[in-house]
Amino acid sequence: QVQLVESGGGLVQAGDSLRLSCAASGRTVSRYSMGWFRQAPGKEREFVASISWSGDNTDYTGSVKGRFTISRDNAKNTVYLQMNSLKPEDTAVYLCAATSKLVALSIPGRYDYWGQGTQVTVSS
Repeated sequence: QVQLVESGGGLVQAGDSLRLSCAASGRTVSRYSMGWFRQAPGKEREFVASISWSGDNTDYTGSVKGRFTISRDNAKNTVYLQMNSLKPEDTAVYLCAATSKLVALSIPGRYDYWGQGTQVTVSS
């Protein structure tokens, strides 16, 4: 079993930055692909970014490309999401997830483990 705990969310103004962290416990996630998703009230869970187990391959949804960066530190069993130039439409609960799968990482159903999420609110 893998437990994932997100942190780093908060209330910021448009244009500000935040760094989210996802700490894993229970089992090392160094061989897992990791993803960040977000869910706004009344909306479906949306893919944000993913990273391969080695960190060599990353993927982003179009609306965050150039603004968000996903990274990982396998020694710390932690994945990060650096979010710059935040916009009000980025407001959502951000969740991290882990999967043993290597492809199609933008699909929520591909993930085996999920955290509880951290709230990010961006005011205009």
